[in-house]
Amino acid sequence: MDQQSSSAPTADMPRKRPELPAWTFRVVEAADVRPKLRRVWFTAEGIEALQYKPGQDVVLFLPLENGELGRRHYTIRGIDRDKGTVAIDFVMHGNTPGPNFAGNCKPGDTVEVKGPRGRVVFNPEADWHLFTGDETCLPAIYHILETVPAGTKAYLFLEVQGHEDEEAITTEADANIEWLHRGDAHPGPNSIVLDRLSSFDLPQGRGHAYIIGETSNVRAQRHHLIARGLGRDQIASEGYWRPGRNGGHDHVDD
Repeated sequence: MDQQSSSAPTADMPRKRPELPAWTFRVVEAADVRPKLRRVWFTAEGIEALQYKPGQDVVLFLPLENGELGRRHYTIRGIDRDKGTVAIDFVMHGNTPGPNFAGNCKPGDTVEVKGPRGRVVFNPEADWHLFTGDETCLPAIYHILETVPAGTKAYLFLEVQGHEDEEAITTEADANIEWLHRGDAHPGPNSIVLDRLSSFDLPQGRGHAYIIGETSNVRAQRHHLIARGLGRDQIASEGYWRPGRNGGHDHVDD
Protein backbone atom coordinates (compact mmCIF):
# COMPACT_ATOMS: atom_id res chain seq x y z
CA MET A 1 0.00 0.00 0.00
CA ASP A 2 1.32 3.41 -0.93
CA GLN A 3 1.86 5.72 2.03
CA GLN A 4 1.28 9.43 1.71
CA SER A 5 2.83 12.01 3.97
CA SER A 6 0.50 14.51 5.59
CA SER A 7 1.19 18.15 6.37
CA ALA A 8 -1.69 18.31 8.86
CA PRO A 9 -0.54 19.35 12.36
CA THR A 10 -0.35 16.65 15.01
CA ALA A 11 -0.74 16.89 18.77
CA ASP A 12 3.04 17.15 19.09
CA MET A 13 3.38 19.97 16.58
CA PRO A 14 2.93 23.60 17.65
CA ARG A 15 0.02 25.32 15.98
CA LYS A 16 1.04 28.08 13.62
CA ARG A 17 -0.73 31.34 14.26
CA PRO A 18 -2.62 32.70 11.27
CA GLU A 19 -0.95 35.59 9.50
CA LEU A 20 -2.47 38.91 10.49
CA PRO A 21 -3.65 41.36 7.82
CA ALA A 22 -1.04 44.01 7.00
CA TRP A 23 -1.79 47.71 6.58
CA THR A 24 0.00 50.99 6.00
CA PHE A 25 -1.72 53.47 8.31
CA ARG A 26 -1.46 57.15 7.38
CA VAL A 27 -1.94 59.87 10.00
CA VAL A 28 -4.95 62.13 9.43
CA GLU A 29 -4.76 64.17 12.64
CA ALA A 30 -3.75 63.97 16.30
CA ALA A 31 -4.97 65.73 19.43
CA ASP A 32 -4.69 65.55 23.21
CA VAL A 33 -7.90 64.23 24.79
CA ARG A 34 -6.58 64.30 28.37
CA PRO A 35 -3.35 65.61 29.93
CA LYS A 36 -1.65 62.20 29.52
CA LEU A 37 -3.61 60.81 26.59
CA ARG A 38 -3.21 61.61 22.90
CA ARG A 39 -5.50 60.32 20.17
CA VAL A 40 -4.29 59.74 16.62
CA TRP A 41 -6.66 59.21 13.70
CA PHE A 42 -5.40 57.09 10.81
CA THR A 43 -6.64 56.05 7.42
CA ALA A 44 -5.39 53.37 5.04
CA GLU A 45 -5.98 51.99 1.58
CA GLY A 46 -8.77 49.44 1.82
CA ILE A 47 -9.68 50.52 5.35
CA GLU A 48 -13.34 49.76 4.59
CA ALA A 49 -12.39 46.06 4.73
CA LEU A 50 -11.00 46.25 8.27
CA GLN A 51 -13.08 43.97 10.50
CA TYR A 52 -12.61 43.82 14.25
CA LYS A 53 -14.41 43.41 17.56
CA PRO A 54 -14.28 46.23 20.15
CA GLY A 55 -11.47 45.42 22.57
CA GLN A 56 -9.09 44.09 19.94
CA ASP A 57 -5.78 45.74 19.12
CA VAL A 58 -3.38 46.19 16.24
CA VAL A 59 0.40 45.85 16.17
CA LEU A 60 2.24 49.04 15.23
CA PHE A 61 5.85 48.82 14.03
CA LEU A 62 7.43 51.90 15.59
CA PRO A 63 11.00 53.25 15.47
CA LEU A 64 13.32 52.30 18.34
CA GLU A 65 16.37 54.22 19.55
CA ASN A 66 18.68 51.88 17.60
CA GLY A 67 16.88 52.65 14.35
CA GLU A 68 15.10 49.32 14.15
CA LEU A 69 11.35 48.82 14.32
CA GLY A 70 9.68 47.44 17.42
CA ARG A 71 6.25 45.87 17.81
CA ARG A 72 3.82 47.77 20.02
CA HIS A 73 0.21 46.72 20.65
CA TYR A 74 -2.45 49.43 20.72
CA THR A 75 -6.20 48.99 21.09
CA ILE A 76 -8.51 50.32 18.42
CA ARG A 77 -10.40 53.15 20.13
CA GLY A 78 -12.98 53.43 17.40
CA ILE A 79 -13.60 53.47 13.68
CA ASP A 80 -15.55 55.98 11.61
CA ARG A 81 -16.81 54.11 8.58
CA ASP A 82 -18.10 57.27 6.92
CA LYS A 83 -14.77 59.09 7.19
CA GLY A 84 -12.66 55.96 6.72
CA THR A 85 -10.60 56.61 9.86
CA VAL A 86 -9.39 54.53 12.79
CA ALA A 87 -8.65 56.12 16.18
CA ILE A 88 -5.91 54.90 18.52
CA ASP A 89 -5.17 56.34 21.97
CA PHE A 90 -1.61 56.64 23.28
CA VAL A 91 -0.84 57.00 26.99
CA MET A 92 1.94 59.61 27.09
CA HIS A 93 4.31 58.01 29.59
CA GLY A 94 7.97 58.77 29.09
CA ASN A 95 10.48 58.41 26.30
CA THR A 96 9.13 55.26 24.65
CA PRO A 97 8.22 54.47 21.03
CA GLY A 98 4.44 54.89 21.30
CA PRO A 99 4.39 58.29 23.02
CA ASN A 100 7.28 59.50 20.85
CA PHE A 101 5.35 58.62 17.71
CA ALA A 102 2.06 60.09 18.92
CA GLY A 103 3.70 63.26 20.17
CA ASN A 104 5.60 63.98 16.97
CA CYS A 105 3.46 62.58 14.15
CA LYS A 106 2.07 64.85 11.45
CA PRO A 107 -0.70 64.39 8.89
CA GLY A 108 0.63 62.19 6.11
CA ASP A 109 3.11 60.27 8.28
CA THR A 110 2.81 56.50 7.87
CA VAL A 111 3.30 53.45 10.08
CA GLU A 112 3.18 49.76 9.22
CA VAL A 113 0.48 47.85 11.08
CA LYS A 114 -0.75 44.27 11.48
CA GLY A 115 -4.06 43.09 12.89
CA PRO A 116 -6.59 43.30 14.37
CA ARG A 117 -5.99 40.64 17.00
CA GLY A 118 -6.89 39.94 20.62
CA ARG A 119 -9.39 37.93 22.60
CA VAL A 120 -10.67 40.42 25.19
CA VAL A 121 -14.02 40.92 23.49
CA PHE A 122 -17.59 41.21 24.70
CA ASN A 123 -19.47 38.05 25.67
CA PRO A 124 -23.16 38.69 24.90
CA GLU A 125 -24.29 35.53 26.72
CA ALA A 126 -23.29 36.76 30.20
CA ASP A 127 -25.79 38.17 32.70
CA TRP A 128 -23.30 40.70 34.04
CA HIS A 129 -19.84 41.96 33.16
CA LEU A 130 -16.83 42.92 35.28
CA PHE A 131 -14.02 45.09 33.88
CA THR A 132 -10.72 45.90 35.58
CA GLY A 133 -7.69 47.77 34.28
CA ASP A 134 -5.41 50.79 34.46
CA GLU A 135 -4.85 53.77 32.15
CA THR A 136 -3.54 51.56 29.36
CA CYS A 137 -6.83 49.65 29.29
CA LEU A 138 -9.32 52.51 29.09
CA PRO A 139 -9.48 52.58 25.26
CA ALA A 140 -10.43 48.89 25.13
CA ILE A 141 -12.88 48.98 28.03
CA TYR A 142 -14.57 52.17 26.91
CA HIS A 143 -14.91 51.08 23.30
CA ILE A 144 -16.55 47.83 24.43
CA LEU A 145 -18.97 49.71 26.68
CA GLU A 146 -19.84 52.17 23.92
CA THR A 147 -21.02 49.31 21.71
CA VAL A 148 -22.83 46.91 24.08
CA PRO A 149 -26.64 46.51 24.08
CA ALA A 150 -28.68 48.95 26.13
CA GLY A 151 -29.16 47.87 29.72
CA THR A 152 -26.05 45.66 29.85
CA LYS A 153 -25.09 45.31 33.52
CA ALA A 154 -21.43 46.24 33.98
CA TYR A 155 -19.11 46.86 36.92
CA LEU A 156 -15.81 48.70 36.39
CA PHE A 157 -12.86 49.05 38.76
CA LEU A 158 -10.33 51.33 37.08
CA GLU A 159 -6.93 52.23 38.48
CA VAL A 160 -5.55 55.67 37.61
CA GLN A 161 -3.18 58.12 39.25
CA GLY A 162 -5.77 60.75 40.15
CA HIS A 163 -8.93 62.64 39.27
CA GLU A 164 -7.32 64.24 36.22
CA ASP A 165 -7.02 60.79 34.61
CA GLU A 166 -10.71 59.96 34.89
CA GLU A 167 -12.63 60.01 31.64
CA ALA A 168 -16.35 60.39 31.03
CA ILE A 169 -18.05 57.74 28.93
CA THR A 170 -21.15 57.65 26.77
CA THR A 171 -22.82 54.25 27.05
CA GLU A 172 -26.26 52.72 27.11
CA ALA A 173 -25.03 50.08 29.54
CA ASP A 174 -26.15 50.04 33.16
CA ALA A 175 -22.58 50.68 34.26
CA ASN A 176 -21.22 51.24 37.75
CA ILE A 177 -17.76 52.83 37.46
CA GLU A 178 -15.37 53.11 40.41
CA TRP A 179 -12.10 55.01 40.01
CA LEU A 180 -9.29 53.74 42.21
CA HIS A 181 -6.50 56.30 42.71
CA ARG A 182 -2.94 55.15 43.33
CA GLY A 183 -1.75 58.70 44.05
CA ASP A 184 2.01 59.17 43.94
CA ALA A 185 2.74 55.45 43.62
CA HIS A 186 4.29 54.37 40.32
CA PRO A 187 2.19 52.32 37.90
CA GLY A 188 2.97 48.64 38.13
CA PRO A 189 2.50 45.64 40.40
CA ASN A 190 0.13 46.51 43.25
CA SER A 191 -3.03 45.28 44.96
CA ILE A 192 -5.24 48.35 44.47
CA VAL A 193 -7.79 46.65 42.22
CA LEU A 194 -7.39 43.27 43.92
CA ASP A 195 -8.26 44.79 47.29
CA ARG A 196 -11.45 46.24 45.82
CA LEU A 197 -12.36 42.94 44.19
CA SER A 198 -11.99 41.22 47.56
CA SER A 199 -14.87 43.29 48.94
CA PHE A 200 -17.01 43.09 45.79
CA ASP A 201 -20.07 40.85 46.06
CA LEU A 202 -20.35 38.92 42.83
CA PRO A 203 -23.84 39.39 41.36
CA GLN A 204 -26.29 36.57 40.78
CA GLY A 205 -26.31 34.88 37.40
CA ARG A 206 -23.50 33.95 35.05
CA GLY A 207 -20.93 36.69 34.76
CA HIS A 208 -17.97 37.39 32.54
CA ALA A 209 -14.81 39.20 33.64
CA TYR A 210 -12.46 41.21 31.44
CA ILE A 211 -9.18 41.50 33.37
CA ILE A 212 -6.47 43.54 31.66
CA GLY A 213 -3.52 45.72 32.67
CA GLU A 214 -0.11 45.04 34.21
CA THR A 215 0.56 41.30 33.90
CA SER A 216 1.18 40.41 37.56
CA ASN A 217 -1.92 42.36 38.61
CA VAL A 218 -3.98 40.58 35.96
CA ARG A 219 -2.76 37.18 37.13
CA ALA A 220 -3.53 37.93 40.79
CA GLN A 221 -7.03 39.18 39.95
CA ARG A 222 -7.70 36.16 37.75
CA HIS A 223 -6.64 33.75 40.49
CA HIS A 224 -8.85 35.60 42.97
CA LEU A 225 -11.94 35.32 40.77
CA ILE A 226 -11.31 31.64 40.03
CA ALA A 227 -10.99 30.98 43.77
CA ARG A 228 -14.38 32.64 44.22
CA GLY A 229 -16.06 30.37 41.73
CA LEU A 230 -15.75 31.93 38.28
CA GLY A 231 -14.87 29.40 35.61
CA ARG A 232 -11.77 29.90 33.52
CA ASP A 233 -14.04 30.28 30.51
CA GLN A 234 -15.73 33.21 32.27
CA ILE A 235 -12.54 35.29 32.41
CA ALA A 236 -10.86 37.04 29.48
CA SER A 237 -7.46 38.12 30.77
CA GLU A 238 -4.48 39.69 29.07
CA GLY A 239 -1.38 41.41 30.37
CA TYR A 240 -1.01 44.65 28.44
CA TRP A 241 2.41 45.42 29.91
CA ARG A 242 4.91 44.58 32.63
CA PRO A 243 8.00 46.35 33.97
CA GLY A 244 11.08 45.61 31.91
CA ARG A 245 9.23 44.34 28.88
CA ASN A 246 9.27 46.35 25.68
CA GLY A 247 6.16 45.68 23.64
CA GLY A 248 3.89 42.70 23.35
CA HIS A 249 0.98 41.33 25.37
CA ASP A 250 0.95 38.39 27.79
CA HIS A 251 -1.78 35.77 27.53
CA VAL A 252 -2.70 35.00 31.14
CA ASP A 253 -4.34 31.57 31.23
CA ASP A 254 -3.01 30.01 34.45
